[in-house]
Amino acid sequence: MSIKIYHNPRCSKSRNSLALLNDAGVEPDIVEYLSTPPDADEIVRIAGLLGIAVSGLLRRGEADFKEANDLPDLDNDAALAAWLEAHPKVIERPIVVNAAGDKAVIGRPPENVLEMID
Repeated sequence: MSIKIYHNPRCSKSRNSLALLNDAGVEPDIVEYLSTPPDADEIVRIAGLLGIAVSGLLRRGEADFKEANDLPDLDNDAALAAWLEAHPKVIERPIVVNAAGDKAVIGRPPENVLEMID
C-alpha cells in the first residue's frame, strides 16, 4: 500500500498538501474523492484512523451541509458516513492515509501530511 491522499485539485490546502508530499519524494495514490468518493465503510475507517467521530469530517461551512434537508443524526456514524458517501463535497480535505494504512491526518495545515512519510 502506498500513501493515499483524498484530494480535491480545486482546493489550495489539498494542492499544497500534495506538493509537500511530492517535494519529499512521495508519489501518493491520488483519489479525487469528488468523482470517486470513499464508501461509507471507508469513511468510518478513516474517521477511526483520525481518532474522531464521522461528524468531525464534516465541512460545516459548505452550502451542501447548511442546506441539506436529508442530513441524518450527526451522532450516528454509520448513517452519517452513508450520507457523506452521497455528498462527498462535504468531506473535509485533504485526508492523507499512511502507507501502512493505520494512521491518517487532515492536511490543515498542509504540513500535517509530512507526518505520513515513513
